[in-house]
Amino acid sequence: MDYLDTLSQFSSNLDYQKLDAEVKDQVGWILADTVAAMAAGSAEPELRAIAKRQIQVSSKHAAQLIGLGTCSTPEAAAFINGTSGTFLEMDEGNRFSRGHPAVHVIPAALALSQEREASAENFLAAMVVGYEVGSRLGAASQLRGAMHPHGTWGTIGAGAASARVAGMQASDMRQTINIAASLTTATSKQTMLEGGLVRNVYAGLSNRNGLLALHLAECGFTGEHDGPSSLLGKIISESFQPDAVTQGLGQDWHLMRNYFKLHSCCRYNHGTLDAIDQMAVVQALPSADDIDRIEVVTYHLAAELNDPAPNNTLAAKFSVPFAVATRIVNNSSALSSFTWDAVRNPHTLALAQKVSVSHDPAMSARLPNERPATVTLYLKDGSSRTGQAGVNRGDDASPYTREELREKFMNLTSRIWATAHCETMLQATLDLAKLKLSFQTWSQLLAHSAK
Repeated sequence: MDYLDTLSQFSSNLDYQKLDAEVKDQVGWILADTVAAMAAGSAEPELRAIAKRQIQVSSKHAAQLIGLGTCSTPEAAAFINGTSGTFLEMDEGNRFSRGHPAVHVIPAALALSQEREASAENFLAAMVVGYEVGSRLGAASQLRGAMHPHGTWGTIGAGAASARVAGMQASDMRQTINIAASLTTATSKQTMLEGGLVRNVYAGLSNRNGLLALHLAECGFTGEHDGPSSLLGKIISESFQPDAVTQGLGQDWHLMRNYFKLHSCCRYNHGTLDAIDQMAVVQALPSADDIDRIEVVTYHLAAELNDPAPNNTLAAKFSVPFAVATRIVNNSSALSSFTWDAVRNPHTLALAQKVSVSHDPAMSARLPNERPATVTLYLKDGSSRTGQAGVNRGDDASPYTREELREKFMNLTSRIWATAHCETMLQATLDLAKLKLSFQTWSQLLAHSAK
C-alpha cells in the first residue's frame, strides 16, 4: 500500500464521533474563525461586486453566500466564500504547510453539505479530512519560490473534503484526489507583493475546483495514478516527500498545530509585530515624530515584504514597513490599521519610509518552529529600543486564549451581523463541532442576512 492509498483510506474511513474532545474543540474554533473571516470579507466592495454576478438560487438545496444573505449554486458558493475568507488576511493557517488549510476546504465542504443535506458528523469529518490532506501535502513539499501557496495543494484538500461529503470509498477517494491534483492554479507570489487582488480568488478557485474534481470522478473521469507526486514532485515544487504525508496520520493532527491570527496582515509580518508588542509591554512606544529610523532583521520570507509604499490594502498587508508604521501610528495592528484610510494616512506612509528590512540567514534556519524578528527603534534623541520575537503569538506553542479568539470572532462578524446574532453564531458553531447541534439548524443561522 503506497502513501496515497493510506491517505485515501484514512479520508474515507474517518469517524468524527471517535475523535478526542480536544480535537473536536479545536475543530469548532477553526470553523468559527473561518466563518468569521468569510463573513467579514463579504463586506468588501470587490467581493460584493463579483458575488452579484453569480446566479441566485432559492431552492432549499442551494448553498449560502455567507454574509450576503443570498444563495447560489454550490460551485459559486464555494468560490465566493473561499474568496471572501482570504480578503482580510485574518484566516487561520499552519506553519508546517506554510499556508491556510481551512479556508481552502471549508467552503467546498459547506456548499456540498448544504446541497446534499449532509449530517453534522459528515460535514465535520469532511472538514477534518480536507484539512489534514491539504496541510500534509503542503508540509511534505517545498513550493517553488515564485509560487503563492494559495490555490495549490489546497485544491487537493478541497477535493478530498468533497469526496468525504459524498461518502466515497477509498478507491474513488484516491481518484478524486488524483483529479484534483490536475485542477490546481498556477499562482504567483508577485500578486500579493504588488497588491494584485486576483490573489484573493486563489482559495476560491481551490474550493470550486475541489468540487469539480468530485463531479468529474462521479461522472467517470480519471486522473493520473499518483497526481500529487506529479504536481508536487515535478511541476510546482522543488521537492516532495511522500512518506512524510502519512507520518502520524490520525494521531498527530495538523489542525491541532495550526495558528490563529490577530494581526490583520500576512503571517510573515507577525514576528515583527510581536517584537513591537513586546517593546510596548515594557514601555509605551514612542510617537512617530520621535523616531529617526527603524531597522527590522528577520527571515527570508518576511524580508521579501519590503515595499514602504503599498498601493492598496492588500499590498499593505504584505508590507513589513507599512505594518510597522501603522502599528506605531495607530497603536494597533487590527483590521482598522489596514483599511484604505490607513493606507492613505500621510503620517503612516512617512514613517514607513524610515523602515529598513534585512534578512538574517540564521533566522531563516529557525523555520518552521519559529518565525523570528528583531526590531530596533532609533530615536532622534540618540537612544534606541529593541524588541525580539521567536515563536509567533497564535501558534500552538504560544496560543491565543479562547477569550482572545472570541473577541476576534465578535469584531469580525460584527461588520455584518448584529451583536446578538454574532454571539448566537459563535456558540452554535462550537456546539456543532461537539455534535450538540444539527447541521441544518446551524446552516439556518449561517444564512442570516447583513444587519
